[in-house]
Amino acid sequence: MSVLGFDGVLRRLPVGSVATADEARVPVVDAPAPWAIEGRGFATVLRMEGAALDADPFVVPELRGRRRGGRLAFMMYVDYAATPVGPYRELLFIPGQYDFGGRRFWSISRIYVSTMDSVVNGRRNWGIPKDVAQFDVEPVKGGERVCVRFDGREVAGFTLRRAPLTVPVTTAVVPAGLRRLGQVLGGHLFTLSPSASGRTGPGGISDLRSDPALFPYLAKARPLVTVDISRFHMTFPLATITPL
Repeated sequence: MSVLGFDGVLRRLPVGSVATADEARVPVVDAPAPWAIEGRGFATVLRMEGAALDADPFVVPELRGRRRGGRLAFMMYVDYAATPVGPYRELLFIPGQYDFGGRRFWSISRIYVSTMDSVVNGRRNWGIPKDVAQFDVEPVKGGERVCVRFDGREVAGFTLRRAPLTVPVTTAVVPAGLRRLGQVLGGHLFTLSPSASGRTGPGGISDLRSDPALFPYLAKARPLVTVDISRFHMTFPLATITPL
């Protein structure tokens, strides 16, 4: 699949610029953007020390020192039921918004997914720094217990509580600029504004833990709000990709 469109504009990065030699040898589904995806998940607003968020070790060098002030971060656990590369699970962390070259956007600093298909296509299409991990999910009364492992080590773990009632929601009422995502990878800046609709309600999260060598330090995070997104339909469009 060519990385350039018919107009000569860069649509995605070549495999060799985003994957290690071992990753590049693994056969993966080739799935250019845009993606239409469905699933369910949880989103949590975390209160953390601003200095810790500023010093997030997983933020790429190009964005260090550019985070807007504040003490709020976001973590999401998602179970995708239908995507162009099949079902997979995901855990991600967003330390906040960043100012970069006159633009402002949210940026994912750390993200794990359960399949290599998602890793390679996520990096190529949107510059999202995915790594593959093992997701162990155990149903518990009123929710589920999640444990994510990387190379035999526990990355993070928590217990989620489902919402007793959900209501319809949509991002259509949110300006694209307020939901803009920006990622730096392979010497390029990727910007895009995903859109979604679905059902959500108040959920809960407890027993947070993480290995700070693999994921931001959740033991020092205070969950403020957790929403159970019981069902969603989401579109990840083509990114605007510009060289740095």
